[in-house]
Amino acid sequence: MCARHSVTVQCDGRRVELPSQEQLCFLAGLGVIAAIGIIEWPVAAAIAVGHGLAHSQHGKALREFGEALEEA
Repeated sequence: MCARHSVTVQCDGRRVELPSQEQLCFLAGLGVIAAIGIIEWPVAAAIAVGHGLAHSQHGKALREFGEALEEA
């Protein structure tokens, strides 16, 4: 199912929403420049988290992160 340029995958009764192709490319590029050493991994992680939160709807990513922490 595609909604708002994202892809939702259901597996074993769990729903996983993947980012859009544009966001995946951004994150892949961020990972590449961190792997090459242009930026440090903590900086790349902070940018990725900020990017995810900026593109989430009404803090949805933050809520899901909190739920994942509760399950762990």
